[in-house]
Amino acid sequence: MSGLAIILVKRGYSISGSDQNINNSLKNLISHGVNIFKTQSAANIEKICSNKNTNPIVIVSTAIPTTNPELRAAKNKKLEILHRSDLLASLINNQKSIVVAGSHGKTTTSTIITTLLALNKQDPTAIIGGIVPFYKSNGHSGLGKLLVAEADESDGTIIKFKGSIGLITNLELDHTNHYKNLSSLIKIMKEFGSNSKKLVVNYDCEILRENFQNCIYWSTKQIQGIDFAAIPTLINGKETIANFYEKGELIDEITIPLPGIHNLSNTVGAIAACRLSDIPFAEIKKIIHKLESPNRRFQYRGIWKERQFVDDYAHHPSEVEATISISRLMISSRKSFLPLTPKRVIAVFQPHRYSRTRDFLIEFSNSLLEADSVILAPIYGAGEDKIDGINSQSLAHQIKIKKPSLSVAVADNVDHLINLIKSISQPSDLILMMGAGNINKLWNKIQIDENIDENSTCIRQAA
Repeated sequence: MSGLAIILVKRGYSISGSDQNINNSLKNLISHGVNIFKTQSAANIEKICSNKNTNPIVIVSTAIPTTNPELRAAKNKKLEILHRSDLLASLINNQKSIVVAGSHGKTTTSTIITTLLALNKQDPTAIIGGIVPFYKSNGHSGLGKLLVAEADESDGTIIKFKGSIGLITNLELDHTNHYKNLSSLIKIMKEFGSNSKKLVVNYDCEILRENFQNCIYWSTKQIQGIDFAAIPTLINGKETIANFYEKGELIDEITIPLPGIHNLSNTVGAIAACRLSDIPFAEIKKIIHKLESPNRRFQYRGIWKERQFVDDYAHHPSEVEATISISRLMISSRKSFLPLTPKRVIAVFQPHRYSRTRDFLIEFSNSLLEADSVILAPIYGAGEDKIDGINSQSLAHQIKIKKPSLSVAVADNVDHLINLIKSISQPSDLILMMGAGNINKLWNKIQIDENIDENSTCIRQAA
């Protein structure tokens, strides 16, 4: 929503919205002239309507309930109400576009595409699910001919998008509050694919390989029969080196500053989209070393008492496993893009949604087993009602069944969580803060608490 807002305000539209919490994204919107109400009230709609000569268009997301007072007021005034996907579709379908979909890696892949295009002076319009470091925003209204959009499959609205290039990173069951089974998700993604003029898919994903034929393929494992491939020759905790191929022909060696085989896959998919958009490979190779992950994708936050903190959006078992694997790679290779090379991994995980925790309880327990210690925060409900017997304690129980020797602690609240981190962690530990909820605020909370502790110590010493 904020990405769409920043694009529209830069294109001359008057934009208003409401949010009870002012964060950096909202501060960015305010700095560009977006009017933000601090409360959600029917009076907001009244005020907007009274200040305009024409009735405003109201944009809602799936997360907005029908009981929302602003939505009710808009309906009472018979205002035009559109879903966010309708607005995004109007942008995608009326411009040459690259639309990135898939279960995992969408934000990273779309960020890499955007960055490569921007560094090649293409100035793309971008609507991304995370902060793109090059623009320091999740939305950018460019003057170039291309638009890059991250397509969310969670509510099925992805079928509205008709991209010039559609790209699918991988596919596995998620969003079980919307999709009853994998087949229903595949059906929606096939419709998305058929709406794209060109479809690029990850051949390494078995589900995609079996269900999407006559596509443009990329791979990090296979060369023959593959349109774009990068076979790794060196992977460590700092970088990845690979031989890059097009249609089976070796083109050149590439070095990317993003560790992990999943990031190599994301990068190859991004390169494929850029090559199909007529960006010369030689120009891509010149700038590929400048790539950065989007915020909350293995994002380094800082050091507290020789413990490094990294924030990651991982909220699905596969994502949690991939995030921990990067940490283990740093330890085993003794190379890291972090200031210090870690010696242990402390996984601090906040489960996201009761339904997802219930449906992937076993998978979540498996994904956390490679950590040296696990600390679980309470489930972030994301508006869902609680489910009997589904909580962080039930996840901890499953982990202990699988690996009794693994240290697992469960926090009652954020203060308890911070105390557990301080008591369990050691110098040279890497603290992985994972989840799609509000766990990204944990680092700032630790800093505030630490300043309080230091001030208290100073006072006691002075006394």
